Amino acid sequence: MEMAFLSGGMPDILKLVNVSGVLPAFFYLVCTVLLVRFNSDFFNALGEKLPKKRLFLKQILVINRFILFAIGFVFIVTAILDLSGEGFSFFGGLILFGFSFASRDLIASLMAGLILLFDRPFQVGDRIAFAGHYGEVVEIGLRSVQMVDLDDNLISIPNNKFLSDTVASSNAGELNQMSVFRFYIGPNEDFDLAMELIREAIVSSQYTYWYKKVVVFMKEKPISQGSIGFAIEITAKSYVIDGRYESAYSSDIHRMVKHSFRKYNIKSAGELQWNVGVSFSKEA
Repeated sequence: MEMAFLSGGMPDILKLVNVSGVLPAFFYLVCTVLLVRFNSDFFNALGEKLPKKRLFLKQILVINRFILFAIGFVFIVTAILDLSGEGFSFFGGLILFGFSFASRDLIASLMAGLILLFDRPFQVGDRIAFAGHYGEVVEIGLRSVQMVDLDDNLISIPNNKFLSDTVASSNAGELNQMSVFRFYIGPNEDFDLAMELIREAIVSSQYTYWYKKVVVFMKEKPISQGSIGFAIEITAKSYVIDGRYESAYSSDIHRMVKHSFRKYNIKSAGELQWNVGVSFSKEA
């Protein structure tokens, strides 16, 4: 019964193929690839020349990529296949049949990609933390989101994962983003001077975003391990001008603070703990 249905109901597949359309289809494929590449190169280059609009231009790049792929797919299919009448019905059924047996995760990722594109929990260029990874979103594709972490590793995460798990964005579509610095000094050190030195380091850094406030505060807290029972934790919150410079900004601040602490003989909790350990070993 099934064989009879297939032989009687399924049209001759070869009759649906338009042999003369193979060359135009290949031409459309090449054009689509070239247009997508030009789209990426153009908006990336324009974003470098217009830093304040860089994240907005990257979002346009993503939308254009979706549109170009969709248009290219339509042109290629219509060039190769005869979709008039019976051919259209057969091809439509073939697509539904393929989707019904395709990977559930793949379909979910495709749909999630569209949701991410318009719901925008994060954008291309944002710095996000997700599933133990942290880095810059460089592409929101049809199947996955690609991000580059601080060690320059390219990480691909399926789109559908972002619909069920928590994602944190550091800059939420803006170039500048908050940076948090924590320094630990001994409980008997001059914390007022230490706080002032940290503030001076932040305001003198070339990477600091001036239009948002710098906040510095302290608290005493116990240390779970080591010889020093308590330490003073000094936390500083400021903004870096561009998320790209996050690592350079952190290095710049820590370098200047370390030099200042040495100049004014302010000991960090780690230095005091190390010194205590050395004295114990000498006494032993």
